[in-house]
Amino acid sequence: RALAERARGVPAQYITGHQEFWGIDFIVSPAVLIPRPETEHVIETVLPLARAMQNPRIADVGTGSGCIALALAKELPTAEIHATDFSTAALDVARANAVRLQLAHRVRFHEADLLQGFAPNSLDFVVSNPPYVGESEEDQVQLEVRKFEPRSAIFAGPTGLEVIELLIPQAHTVLVPGGWLIMETSGTIAQRVLGLLTNWGRVQVGADLQGLPRVVSARKPEFSVK
Repeated sequence: RALAERARGVPAQYITGHQEFWGIDFIVSPAVLIPRPETEHVIETVLPLARAMQNPRIADVGTGSGCIALALAKELPTAEIHATDFSTAALDVARANAVRLQLAHRVRFHEADLLQGFAPNSLDFVVSNPPYVGESEEDQVQLEVRKFEPRSAIFAGPTGLEVIELLIPQAHTVLVPGGWLIMETSGTIAQRVLGLLTNWGRVQVGADLQGLPRVVSARKPEFSVK
């Protein structure tokens, strides 16, 4: 049966129900995007900044399998970590991973659209691997990805910027002055994302192991500019 599923193009991770990320074994299902090595660069960007704080407050937006939130919970024992997703099925997977990894007491899960429900100036970090592929790029996406992985976790809309355009101003509201927004992106839209961060400071783009733009980080200014 497994061979037949694989021959049909079903990703091996959905057949086995598992995928490794950040040295952790995660349960995955077709309800969630399969965690990828490139997303580990998000963790690498967050950790040195968060470790400089005593009790960082972090929200992982669009948590999916929970891989980012739970990797951060493992690495940052004093952090307050929240994970949001609008998909009930995805949150079920994330919660199952939290219980299985004995981290359920460390992460608070929220069924919400992006940062809905968070108070202004309440977070130190907003972290996300949002949908960032444009529908116009669909033919460039691997067939088994677009056929079997959740479309809402991959495609943002016609340009690929639609979710990020909503996330950036919401993050600016909920972050404390000096707080950080850290997002996975792609070389296709990285420059356009930077164009949306004009009222942020310390804007940077980190590359992945192939040298492609992968992680955008930006800091909310500590003082408003009049």
